[in-house]
Amino acid sequence: MKAQEFDQKFDDGEDMISALDLAQAKRPNAAQKTVSIELPVWMIELIDREASNLGVTPQSIIKTSLVEHLAINSHS
Repeated sequence: MKAQEFDQKFDDGEDMISALDLAQAKRPNAAQKTVSIELPVWMIELIDREASNLGVTPQSIIKTSLVEHLAINSHS
């Protein structure tokens, strides 16, 4: 199927999952690297409390906060 035909079917609301080879799908920029940072105890306690309130992991709070901060600063 040509890209133009695929796009048209997608735009028409057709289910295009069967046309995709999901075994070959890759997420761009998905490679991860572990970093180690030292944070004051009060900050870790706040992160843990926020994560508990939201029902998510502390890691997701940190990642979300970093993404928001980087997105805001990249538009400056």
